[in-house]
Amino acid sequence: MPADPHTTSASPLPLADVARLGAEVLDRVGSVVVGMRDPLRIAFATILAGGHVLFEDVPGLGKTLAARSIAAAVGLDFRRLQCTPDLLPSDITGSFVYVPSTSDFEFRPGPVFTGLFLADEINRTSPKTQSALLEAMAEGQVSVEGRSFPLPSPFHVVATANPIESEGTYALPEAQLDRFMVRLSVGYPDEAGEARVLLARVARRHEVATVEPVIDAETLAAMQAGVEAVDVDPDIAEYCVRLAAATRRHKSVDVGASPRGSQGLLLVARALAVLAGRDFVIPDDVKAVAVPVLAHRLTLTVQAWTSGVRAEEIVTEVVNTVPGPPAVGATQRAGGETAAR
Repeated sequence: MPADPHTTSASPLPLADVARLGAEVLDRVGSVVVGMRDPLRIAFATILAGGHVLFEDVPGLGKTLAARSIAAAVGLDFRRLQCTPDLLPSDITGSFVYVPSTSDFEFRPGPVFTGLFLADEINRTSPKTQSALLEAMAEGQVSVEGRSFPLPSPFHVVATANPIESEGTYALPEAQLDRFMVRLSVGYPDEAGEARVLLARVARRHEVATVEPVIDAETLAAMQAGVEAVDVDPDIAEYCVRLAAATRRHKSVDVGASPRGSQGLLLVARALAVLAGRDFVIPDDVKAVAVPVLAHRLTLTVQAWTSGVRAEEIVTEVVNTVPGPPAVGATQRAGGETAAR
């Protein structure tokens, strides 16, 4: 049987400790994963916010390495599943098997019963199998033959997807995409960064790059509790709502971001602020995560799609046109005065 999740909430770490440990995690991961500082920062902020991450980019850019390195640095149990067209839901969740010695059926947990589950090339498996992760990502449990089994806590899904191939792939349905708090594009490194990748491979004398843990699962839970203890000014919350609402009114959008999108915007921005050593969120935090949080939640009109309009461009336009909060809130002013002193 799978282990029960933690039954008690972790004590929140002070924000200074969260920021310090977060910087150590990112430095440790950055020593192995080259040229991905900003995506890694947002990915780790998403984990601190309790969310799931989708890396979508062309092959060979280090998406799997990034996911594996983050899991190692935060001390989570890690399991990787290579998604294929013939994968079944039970290959993810587990199933009941008959045990002759007891003449009974026993549940054998699948690879999803872990701290960080990497679904590699998730768009290569069928929608039926993709949907096996929906309950796990939303509720931290899986149901098999009418029985529910809790997953360990913390639990996070990091998936990778290849957007340039269509043969043998299945586009993630909107309901599946919406479960990911962010979708990140890694992008090609510059020439200096690519040279560092090559030289690092030569220096370590073997293929696999390893990352030593910085924290453990309990410390990660305490860091997450520390982030949850941070209040957000109502002006910032209203700004997140206006951004999400603007996507619903855009002429090129058929279905805009849902309230889950505006909530994700607020939660990731708050975690990003904590990593920056602040106990308050500023509009720039929201703007920094707007594209990763909102773009994958938009369904474009047929005209926009055939014209080559990209969801990322729409979110960028929305960020540039929607006015920010008229003034900093009382919480931010107090934080600024404290910092100034």
